Amino acid sequence: MASTVSTPRSMPQSGRLGSLDSPRSWASPAPFSGPETDNISNADEGEELLSVSWNQDYGCFAAGTSNGFRIYNCDPFKETFRRDLQGGGFGIVEMLFRCNILALVGGGSHPQYPLNKVMIWDDHQSRCIGEFVFRSEVRAVKLCRDLIVVILEHKIYVYNFTDLKLLHQIETLANPRGLCCLSYDPNTSVLACPGLRKGEVRVEHFGLKVTKFISAHDSNIACATLTVDGLLLATASTKGTLIRIFNTLDGTRLQEVRRGLDRADIYSIALSQNMQWLAVSSDKGTVHVFNLRVRVPGDNGPNQNKVAAVAHSPVMTHQNSSSSLDALMPQNTGANTSSSLAFMRGVLPKYFSSEWSFAQFHLPETTRYITAFGAQNTVMVIGMDGSFYRCSFDLVNGGPMVQREFIRFLNADSQRPKP
Repeated sequence: MASTVSTPRSMPQSGRLGSLDSPRSWASPAPFSGPETDNISNADEGEELLSVSWNQDYGCFAAGTSNGFRIYNCDPFKETFRRDLQGGGFGIVEMLFRCNILALVGGGSHPQYPLNKVMIWDDHQSRCIGEFVFRSEVRAVKLCRDLIVVILEHKIYVYNFTDLKLLHQIETLANPRGLCCLSYDPNTSVLACPGLRKGEVRVEHFGLKVTKFISAHDSNIACATLTVDGLLLATASTKGTLIRIFNTLDGTRLQEVRRGLDRADIYSIALSQNMQWLAVSSDKGTVHVFNLRVRVPGDNGPNQNKVAAVAHSPVMTHQNSSSSLDALMPQNTGANTSSSLAFMRGVLPKYFSSEWSFAQFHLPETTRYITAFGAQNTVMVIGMDGSFYRCSFDLVNGGPMVQREFIRFLNADSQRPKP
């Protein structure tokens, strides 16, 4: 499945994209670039939400609509930027942290661009600085500081961000959801995607030049995510009852938690930055939060704040799988919400000894939701109906979460950026 790459004549191939590596581009805590609007007076009339996606640190999210796209800051919640094009839809809008570079793919009944084309857009210059054209529809795009990853149904292309040169081509099983996740720590470069077998995940440690295949499930992979450093992988299958956590270096399964007993379509999996919590959203309308038992180096107890990054441990400086296993093996603390019948594991059905969710937040079963962790003990949820929720959970007792904020962001005039 060949691709075509082009850049405007006025832009040197190693110019603008390479400048993103400067510290100034990444140090600013400010939201996305300054507010700009185009023809916003009637933009909301009949506008359809086509996609939502978090940025790499979950501080912002992008919304692709049938008329353009918008960028929102999460805390405090505010629309910071929009492009309304009156007639051009975007099915994929992928941010690059909080800078002005976006990856855009058309979508909806009247797409702004063909569905087989990826546009790399610099909104500071208000122009396209690169494009990729493929022979089939683009399913997803992922960005990090040094890579552009384009996901098609049967192949993944990995490009160098500096000069747009093709670095890797990865064959996958049929991947209509465009499943692929990246690490975003500057010290690691990890990619995880479906393998060539049912239930298999392929993990590429580009920096270590190591490829690992993990047999994660018996059914096809439905959702997956990596920790920021790429050392841990969480997966769910199309069955949707179990979520499993793996060490990406040696493929060891470290923990398994149960969302429920009935089949479910898993929409998203999120891992907290301190690697203590995991959240899952599905078509059952409940966001579940689980307590992870994955140990990190220097952790002396189950309730300590696991801020230490695994990337700074010897795990990432050696390719010895046994050392990584020692660092990441789960410890049986008894602090997780598990069945009291765990001692009869192997006698009773498996779900009696499963680890169940620690906290829950119930949502209407009317749309698709994606979730992420916010500051402290908060969880954020975005709905494809244009809803944004922020809720909190009790770190000691768990149970039902408390709703702290609710916004209808798609038609919220009060959230518009000021001209």
